[in-house]
Amino acid sequence: MEPIETDRLILRRFETRDAPGLFAYLKEPAVSCFFSMRLADLAAAEEEVKRRAESDSDVAVCLRDTGEMIGDLFAVLEGDDTYALGWNFNKAFSGAGFATEAARGLFAHLFTTKGARRLYAYVEDTNYPSQHLCERLGMRREGLFIEYVSFMKDEAGNPVFENTMQYAILRKEWERKAGL
Repeated sequence: MEPIETDRLILRRFETRDAPGLFAYLKEPAVSCFFSMRLADLAAAEEEVKRRAESDSDVAVCLRDTGEMIGDLFAVLEGDDTYALGWNFNKAFSGAGFATEAARGLFAHLFTTKGARRLYAYVEDTNYPSQHLCERLGMRREGLFIEYVSFMKDEAGNPVFENTMQYAILRKEWERKAGL
C-alpha cells in the first residue's frame, strides 16, 4: 500500500522499526479481542512486525513529526467491494483524536482509491471507545450478536462469551456525510 498522509499521521506498511511501538500496547492488550495477540517480549514483536509487513491488510499508524508508531489498523477485503475493519492504539496516545484521524484517512482511501462499497467493524458491547469511534466516523450500528465470541475463559476453564455489535457504512453514506 502507498502511504496515506493526514494532518498529523502517516498510515503505511509495517517496518522493522515498528516493533517497540507494537510491543508497547500488545504486551498487555487493553481490549479482549486482542488478547490472543499478546506479545511476550520484543523478539515476539519483531516477528509479528515481519508478518504484518508482508500483509496488504495491516497498516501501521505513525506520527508524522517523529515517525513513532502509535497504533494500527486493518482492512480485510471480503468479496469484491466490502472491507472488515479494526483498530488498536497505544493507550498513551488516547484522547488526542489520532484513531479518528487515522480511520478517516483509511476510509477515504478505501472508498476513493480501492472502490469499496461497504466498510464494517465488529465491536464488543463493553468497548465504549470503539463504539464512539464508529459513531464519530458516521457508521451505523447494524446489530447486536448475543454471546457471539469468546476471547477468554473463566476460572473453571469455560469460555466467556461476549456480545458483539456490528457497525457499518456504505460509500453513498460516507459521500453524503463528506459532502461529496
